[in-house]
Amino acid sequence: MVYKFRVILDAEEDIFRDIAILAEDTLEDLHNAIFNSFGFDGMEVASFYTCDDTWNQEDEIPMFDTGDIPGEQKTMSDYQLSDILDKENTKIIYVYDFINMWTFLVELAAIEEVVAGNTYPETIFSVGEMPDEAMEKHFIADDDEESYNEFEDDLDEEDLDMFSGDDSFEDYGFEENWN
Repeated sequence: MVYKFRVILDAEEDIFRDIAILAEDTLEDLHNAIFNSFGFDGMEVASFYTCDDTWNQEDEIPMFDTGDIPGEQKTMSDYQLSDILDKENTKIIYVYDFINMWTFLVELAAIEEVVAGNTYPETIFSVGEMPDEAMEKHFIADDDEESYNEFEDDLDEEDLDMFSGDDSFEDYGFEENWN
């Protein structure tokens, strides 16, 4: 089977690519297809995130095993597309380059038969040009923003200075002139 995805850049303009890829290919193969179709060099770290129907981020599926015990954490290459995406579960989030946070909404649009003679994965449709910079992200806590601002207003300079008072390093287990 062939999975056809619409991969939408989180941006103000319409920028997306439609990608056809085999259902038995891995998330790593989809990662390669995405960064190639958007013109990235592939030198940055990326992750997929499972999500619910309203794009709320859930579990991370990283490129590399970053767990405490080698081999314990599953990575992109461990998941076939058909393992996590199907007619009921059609959405996944892709983040490329954790400095710039290029964020993409990836949705399974169709499941079709393989077309003889086609090479997969392939970019089958392209709209929009990539901007020079990723869209700025605004992260808000689960609680309302107003409660955070109230907490911030309660802080004073002494709360933010780890060496307030006598500036002694003795409490930290090393001397001031340790080198």
